[in-house]
Amino acid sequence: MTITKLQISVRELDKAKLKQPPAAGQKLLFGKEFSDRMFILKYTPDKGWHDAEIRQYENLSLSPAALVLHYAPEVFEGLKAYRQPDGGVAMFRPLDNFRRMNVSAERVCLPALDIDFALSALTELVRLEQNWVSSDAGASLYIRPTLIGIDPYVGLKAPEEALFYIILSPVGAYYAQGFEPVSIMVEDKYVRAVRGGLGAAKTGANYAASILAGQLAKKKGFDQVLWLDGIEQRYVEEVGSMNIFFVYGEKIVTSALNGSILPGITRDSVLKLSKHWGLEVAEDKLDIDQVIADIASGKITEIFGSGTAAVVSPVGALYHEGREYAVGGAKTKVGALTQKLYDNLTGIQYGKIPDPFGWLVRVL
Repeated sequence: MTITKLQISVRELDKAKLKQPPAAGQKLLFGKEFSDRMFILKYTPDKGWHDAEIRQYENLSLSPAALVLHYAPEVFEGLKAYRQPDGGVAMFRPLDNFRRMNVSAERVCLPALDIDFALSALTELVRLEQNWVSSDAGASLYIRPTLIGIDPYVGLKAPEEALFYIILSPVGAYYAQGFEPVSIMVEDKYVRAVRGGLGAAKTGANYAASILAGQLAKKKGFDQVLWLDGIEQRYVEEVGSMNIFFVYGEKIVTSALNGSILPGITRDSVLKLSKHWGLEVAEDKLDIDQVIADIASGKITEIFGSGTAAVVSPVGALYHEGREYAVGGAKTKVGALTQKLYDNLTGIQYGKIPDPFGWLVRVL
């Protein structure tokens, strides 16, 4: 159903409830603080999408019987807006996020968005909240679009009523202590997803399934978990909050999308940028035993993850079956290609180097 003709109502803010945008140099924790405004859009079978509003950031009012609270029909996205050298603001690949959101929504029977309208609403919201985009090095405005089923019904069924909303959170530099490698534990007991399930959808249920293993890994001193496939627990899939890449000299290899791996926007950006540079790129089925052997022999020279929050995250070591394997012979070293990808992707995002792909969408 098209909603391109829908008008967006902008409500006045209660000045007594206004918050202070981040000051220069202010420390910002990821996802802890939110801007003054949010965008809300409702869906019902009789009206379709309606009541588009930019309003004060506030708590939602839902029935205790709302479907999302009992059966989890919910999808979300994560992207960022960045302060540009000329003082303006730009978002990174927002249309691709909304396209992926519609794919996720279809999987859990939520109504599709008109992505052009969603982009126009997001653009207006960020324009109004531009003061929340910090100019500090490494800072950005994290954007969280969310779509939930809200029928007041305790019974398993496809949602008929839905709520789409967008909230904004100013975030500081992801690497507060510097761009340093992380250590990752290969998970061999729990699984995150299976082909045919929800693995390829960006839905909260996937992340809920990963929390326990992540906690156990942290107790053992590791930063994140590397998930294996849910059938044989043999093939590499993804890390808790990132897709993962292995560097063999001048060749970059990542797990092929198979229906249980999230098709990351940053993952796609890494692949496109690497091909643009003339590097050999492969998407393949990666046996964990072969990966470990290739780390041990030195064939794998670098490992890194990719995701919206960190952009690119160097991996210094994998822990598998009771043994730690340092990548490139030194788990504290950031690989040259990993560094180059991070520098160039963030350079594009902050408008410091040319954007050959047209990924940036200017807000102002």
